[in-house]
Amino acid sequence: MEFYEVIKKRKSIRSYKPDPIPQEVLERILEAGRLAPSAKNIQPWKFIVIDDQEIKEKLVSACRNQKFIAEAPIIICVVALEKIAWGRMGGYWSSYPVDCAIAMEHIVLAATNEGLGTCWIGAYDEKEVKKILKCPEDVKIIALTPLGYPNEDPPTRSRKPLSEIVCYNQYQ
Repeated sequence: MEFYEVIKKRKSIRSYKPDPIPQEVLERILEAGRLAPSAKNIQPWKFIVIDDQEIKEKLVSACRNQKFIAEAPIIICVVALEKIAWGRMGGYWSSYPVDCAIAMEHIVLAATNEGLGTCWIGAYDEKEVKKILKCPEDVKIIALTPLGYPNEDPPTRSRKPLSEIVCYNQYQ
């Protein structure tokens, strides 16, 4: 698929077919995340691939009862390794939220290119997710996404026009 077509085609999918994802497809998607840029190339992330149905079901309650996430054959959780992230972005904050968001978006776009659906999950109880996935205390949960073949084709959502969101040379 052509790059801009992938961007236009990406939608939040909330219904999945049970069809398994071939390992080589999953690896291409994870490789896209691995190749994402990060501050100072530190790559302060890990990708947790969840394919165990019992664990997926536990994540439903930790993700505000979004039942559709357990329908997908896989859930990917992107976690940040805060201790190793570059800590002086803008002179005052850590790069890990941006670094991990870029990696997650690479995963989401690669999945779209492969004909798979995703839905960026930011509504979760971090303590519960960490407990379920046995994450150490110093790891930050950034986002989760179900990954699977879509069982729906939701309408395209509107976006603001460029004239509302682009400024040239200064904030206007």
